[in-house]
This record gives sequence, C-alpha cells and structure tokens, in this order.
Amino acid sequence: MSGDLAVPLIIGIAPSEAERRHLAELLGGTEAFLIVASVEQAREILDAAVPRTTTDATSKTDLSVDSDRRVLRWLDREVELTRLEHDFMHRLLDAPGQVFTYERLHQEVWGNQHLGRGSDIHSVVRRIRRKLAELGSAATIHSVRGVGFRLTAA
Repeated sequence: MSGDLAVPLIIGIAPSEAERRHLAELLGGTEAFLIVASVEQAREILDAAVPRTTTDATSKTDLSVDSDRRVLRWLDREVELTRLEHDFMHRLLDAPGQVFTYERLHQEVWGNQHLGRGSDIHSVVRRIRRKLAELGSAATIHSVRGVGFRLTAA
C-alpha cells in the first residue's frame, strides 16, 4: 500500500460467511473495501499495512534478550527472565514499535487463545516493566488500550 493512496477504504466486519457475502453486495459500488470476520482480524491486517520506520526501540536502547541464558540485557547490565517474560520480550523485540494484539501474544507466548480479561498478560508486563526500570533502560512497554502492547524507546 502506498502513502499516496487517495481512495478511501471501507472495512466491514461480519462474523459469518453469509453476512460477509451480504455486506459485499451492499458495498459492491464502493471503490475499495475489505471485509473481515472480526475486529482482531482487521487490526492484524492494519498492523501489517502500517509502514515501519528504520529507527526502532532497540537501536536507541541497546536492549536485547539472551535466549541461551534467558536474560534481558541493556548495555552492560542484565536481569534474569522467566520463560513467559523471555518469550514475551522476544516477541516484542522482533518488531519494536509494532503493536502486538492480546490474541497474538497469547497464541505466541502462552500457546493458547486469549480468553477473559488478560490478567496473565498484564502480570507479565508489570514484571518486565520493573526489570526494565531495574536495568535503567529507556525502553518501555506501552499499552494500546483494548488492542495490546508495543515496545518503544522513552
């Protein structure tokens, strides 16, 4: 997708195939439309379409995860990570600045579907934030209300 795109895009959300088909008929005269099954699916598609800048949180903070030793490293300092903390940070460091949805994090870190209020994710984030502060790192984990989390520099 180009940043010069002047055509408006309509995104329709319809959970069933029949509803998606009906929505496609209603939007048939529209120049550009996308029909998805859920809000989460729309967010994933939009996240993938957002251009990323070349400057990311790790280049500003020298933050890394040592998977062999399961530690979070910033400059010459380290803190140990639990398995969940390690897997969570590993995902965020794969694409600093990108928003990871609750659903995606649950699938990739816990290996199951996101159910309920997400207190398990928030607990891990709280512990990692403490460890980032302990390291003195400028990086932080930002909440994107109702969507998920992203790693950013201060």
